[in-house]
Formats: sequence, C-alpha cells, structure tokens
Amino acid sequence: MAYVSLSCLDQFGLTWAVVNTIPSITYEAPVVWWFRERRQLFPAKGAVNMAAFVSCALTIAAIATIETILQLQLTPLPPGYIIHYSQVIARLMLGNFMGVLTVAPFALVLHQGFAEAQRAGGHWLHDTLDTPLFLESMFVVLPILCFLGWIGHSDHHARGAAQIAMFLPVVILALRHGWRGAATAGTMASIGIVLLMPATNDHATLQAETLVALAISTMLLVGARLTHLNHCAQQERWDSHMAMALAQRNIAMGEAQLRETAQSLDQLRDSINGVFNLMLRRLRHLQPVANDDGYRRQAQKAQEQFYLLADSLSPSMLCDRGLPDALVQGAVPRALVSAGMKYWCDIRGPVCLVPQPMAMAVYRVVCEAVAEACLTREPSDVLVKIRCGISHRAWLVVMVETRRDPIRSLHVAWDLLLQQLQSSTTGLGRKAIEDRAATFGGKVRERPIHDGRRVIVSFQGENHPNA
Repeated sequence: MAYVSLSCLDQFGLTWAVVNTIPSITYEAPVVWWFRERRQLFPAKGAVNMAAFVSCALTIAAIATIETILQLQLTPLPPGYIIHYSQVIARLMLGNFMGVLTVAPFALVLHQGFAEAQRAGGHWLHDTLDTPLFLESMFVVLPILCFLGWIGHSDHHARGAAQIAMFLPVVILALRHGWRGAATAGTMASIGIVLLMPATNDHATLQAETLVALAISTMLLVGARLTHLNHCAQQERWDSHMAMALAQRNIAMGEAQLRETAQSLDQLRDSINGVFNLMLRRLRHLQPVANDDGYRRQAQKAQEQFYLLADSLSPSMLCDRGLPDALVQGAVPRALVSAGMKYWCDIRGPVCLVPQPMAMAVYRVVCEAVAEACLTREPSDVLVKIRCGISHRAWLVVMVETRRDPIRSLHVAWDLLLQQLQSSTTGLGRKAIEDRAATFGGKVRERPIHDGRRVIVSFQGENHPNA
C-alpha cells in the first residue's frame, strides 16, 4: 500500500497517500475482537456462533465501504466527474460482503479441520481428503459448477441463469454437512460467478452475487443450526450407548457375583453331604439296626433344594455347555416336562457367537416368560424359538409361545411346577422381560393367538469386530 501511495502521490496528493497507507485491518480488527470476546464468536472449540459471524461480516463490509467512500472524498476527481453514491455504496457493500463470505467461512473450515486433526493426533491433509465433505465437493459440487459455467460461457443468454443456479450446491452441501458445507460450496460458487462475469459492473452478475450472498448467509445460519442439532443427536446417541454399556457391565458383574454365590452353595452342599454321611456312619455304629432311609430322603431333598437354588442363581449348564443345552436340557425344561407339559426348543443361527451376557439375558427372559404364562395354570405346550445372526452386530430374536390343551392342562402338576419356576425367576414378569431386552437395545412384543399367547423379544449386541 505504501508503494501504491508513492506511485500515485503526484496524481492524488499527499493527504490521500497518507490515508491510503493505513491498512483496513486497523479499523476492522477492533470490531472482530469485540465480536470474539463479547459476542462469543467462538463459544467452544470447534464451534462457531454463526449469527454473530454473519453480523460481524456485515459490520466489516460496512466499515470497508465507509472507508472507501471517505477515501473518495480525499481523492481529487477530474472536472465534471460525477459519482452516483447510491449505486457505488450498494456495489461496494455487496462486494465487500461477498468477499468476507467467500474467504472467511472456508478459512474457518480449514482452521478447525487442522485443529481437530492436531487434537486427534492425525494427519490433517489425509483426514481432510478422506472426509465426505471433500469427496462430495470434488465429485458432485465441482462438476455441477463446471457444467453451469460451460452453459454460461457458451450461451450469453443463459449466463445469468447459470450464475443464479450456482447457489443450489450451497443449499445441498449445507443440508448435508451443516455450515461447513455451506462455507465450502459458497466459496466455490462465488469463484464460479466471478469467472463468468463479462464486465466489471455487469448487472446480471450483480444480481447473481446478491442472490448467492443471501443464500450463503442464510445457509450458514441454517447449517449452523443443523450442525448443532446433529451434534446434540450424536451426543444423545453416545450417552444412550454409554448408559446401555454401563447397564450391560452392571449385569455382567451381577451375574459374576451370582456365579460365585452359586459356587459357594455347591461347596456348602458338598460339605453338608460329607457331614451328613459322617453322622450316619456314627449313628450306624451306635445303633446297627436303625433304619436311616428317612434321614437319607431328607438329606437328598435338602441337597436338591441347594442344587435348585444354586442353579437359579447361575445356571450351571448355561455356563458350562452354552445356551442351546440350557434351553433344551436345563432345569426349567426338565421341570416343565416332569410336571406333564410338552416342551420344544428350536434354535437356529450361530448361537455360540452370542456374547455370554446376552446369552444369560436370553435364558432369563425365557424363564420369566414361561413362568408368567404358567401363573394362569392354563398352558399345556411351550414352544421356544430362537433365531440369531451376526451382521454389523450380534442380533437375536426369541419367541416363547404357550398353547392350551384343556385336557392336558388338567393333568399338569401346577403346585410343584410353580414352586420350581419361582426359584428360577424374579417374579416381576413382563417388567423384567422388558428391562432385560432394553438393556441390549431390544423390544418386547406380545401377540395373542387363538389358544394361547406369543411373546417375541429382540436383542442387539455390540458391533462385531469382523463386520
């Protein structure tokens, strides 16, 4: 600027030359500082107060326009030269505002991308080239702008329409990527409009610049709101994921504690059995002719109670042999069959790949559903179907279907069955089923059928590492 002032000193005078050497940032920097410090232009890392940014851009454009107009007052003009200030001010304001919207938002995108890459310990250029925003800008927006530029260059009648249509990519990227998309597409659209400008004061170009300036500023505001909503949605999903993971870890710890308690009960049962056998041997030594069958039956019954209690706390067959054997030959299936009910279990899919906490939850849900249905003393047939698979994550669907046969249901030993089922369930029924399903991102549906009911429970596991 000093070089320009020296070159034009003889033409415009010393006063103009001195004023011209003062850079515009001298007047604009305090305004930007005020917006940054007092209006929270950057409220947090990676965040931009876009309303404050657009207001700051308008203020800077106005300051630059006023500076130019005041400098014109100090400029010696040729005799008879008339300045139409209304037109000049409008063009200067539009040009300065377009200049800010062309450079500053895209510079913020690059700066924030570089800062995020440094915080994440990544390589900025590699991370930028691998983003959907860059790929869509290069392979979607740029071809569209080139096509519109080719139309406007080949047909001057369509030049104005082509320039106006260049605001469409701004809307597209803003809706997809928020304010960063609007900033990137806005810079490209502004450059495309200027490249199609046939003259310095082309009326059609000024109209297109006005429309694009409005589109960029509006899409920056809308994109900022979309970015905020997207961030809130991601944070909500993350919080939900963390809460679900915490609940699953708590269930796993609870099951581990129950397993330790069951092992302690097994050890206690063995100890009691040893003590009882020792007492019987001493009793036989004191009274050789005494009949100890009654004592043995009582001891066997006590041992069975210990076994059922330990198995209800932690199903031994599920821990040792897996979910299929537990649902086919476990304590609950044996109790149903011994009570006089018909029981089927159909399992299809890679159940062995289902995580242990989910398999335990499935077993608990089946027990709760069967126990809840048996409380009515109506079912005579129980069918359990399980379908599972691994895609991006483990998924599993359980169907517990109970049917009633009026004749067979009368011959079911309900008292003994309900007593055995009570030790294997929580007694909460449907609420326990819903809570266990929700812990693994599933849902519960119940459908009545003509002779019973059908409960369908879905489960979802964590993302599979090989997916």
